[in-house]
Amino acid sequence: MSAETGKPLPSPGQGTDGVESSQKVPTASASAGRDWPLWEVFVRSKQGLEHKHCGSLHATDAQQALQMARDVYTRRQEGVSIWVVPSHTITASEPDDKAEFFEPMADKIYRHPTFYEIPDEVGHM
Repeated sequence: MSAETGKPLPSPGQGTDGVESSQKVPTASASAGRDWPLWEVFVRSKQGLEHKHCGSLHATDAQQALQMARDVYTRRQEGVSIWVVPSHTITASEPDDKAEFFEPMADKIYRHPTFYEIPDEVGHM
């Protein structure tokens, strides 16, 4: 804390507002932030091998989205990798298309192990 102002001192290499001078982002109101593109955030934890979706955020570009995702979704140092993806680039199936996407597997009975006899020695299957 500064004795003169009572405000916390910035970290080394940062300006008086706590942001590194070469990385200053123009300030904006909360309503302007909603006009920024929406990004989906995926984090890979220390225990896992896959990235899991953990939320969304608004940011001006990919670098800002990555920094904001780090600050918001990995506060407890649980992540080892972060992906940020623009929401508009994600293509998803519709819930109404469930039959078209997933039901055709039911007619391929050869994919199910119902034709195999399991030996008595393998009792746990």
